[in-house]
Amino acid sequence: MAIRGYVLVETEVGRTQAVGMELRRLTSQAAQVLAVDTVTGPFDVIMQLEAEDLDRLGKCITDEVQQIDGIQRTTTCLAVNL
Repeated sequence: MAIRGYVLVETEVGRTQAVGMELRRLTSQAAQVLAVDTVTGPFDVIMQLEAEDLDRLGKCITDEVQQIDGIQRTTTCLAVNL
């Protein structure tokens, strides 16, 4: 069963548009990018990822997403089936 996560991204001031574009272009062996939206509120960008398991999702976030210039902080929320 696939794991979906929402990555809430805070960017450096003035970098939101550039970060959003980089996240949309991200191609990963570990996870698939389902959506990237620039938003208002406490976060600047929200992206939705899907991976085969939690380890792959985490690898994509730590090794790829968090390495993008202009990203200051991420918070990940996992989707659950209740």
